Amino acid sequence: MDMTDVKFSATRRLILQGAGAVALVGLGNLPFGLTPALAAANDKYPEEAFKQKSDPDVIKTLYGKTAEPSDKVKMDAPEIAENGAVVPISVSTTLADVTSVAFLVSENPNVLIAKYNIPAGTLPSVANRIKMAKTSNVTVLVEAGGKLYSASKEVKVTVGGCGG
Repeated sequence: MDMTDVKFSATRRLILQGAGAVALVGLGNLPFGLTPALAAANDKYPEEAFKQKSDPDVIKTLYGKTAEPSDKVKMDAPEIAENGAVVPISVSTTLADVTSVAFLVSENPNVLIAKYNIPAGTLPSVANRIKMAKTSNVTVLVEAGGKLYSASKEVKVTVGGCGG
């Protein structure tokens, strides 16, 4: 490969990145239902909740109420995670009027892993790959109809994770 190939490759990459940015900016003006999703993306970041070190403190900071276990919240998580650095977790629910979904891992240095705001009319199904420090309870919180529901499962971590 000579230097002209390197210059062309970098220039082409910049052109494609610029075209992608222009396309994304253009999507903000489209009238076909993207407005609720964009509005949800602008919700305030729950900084204080991410600083909490226990499940009850996270729940209190995020929602200000307690969660009740529900069989309508379906969490899919492995019994044993062979690699704590990449643990697949997903949640779906049949509850109506879902407004948010959050993932908590009790034994992680930061208990709150993620919080998703669910725009109205969106299918309440979220999948994530999380990092776990060690064997722990994983809890999924679903806020629906002004109430808070949960599902929990212990996931055993055999290798790696947040702590190495």
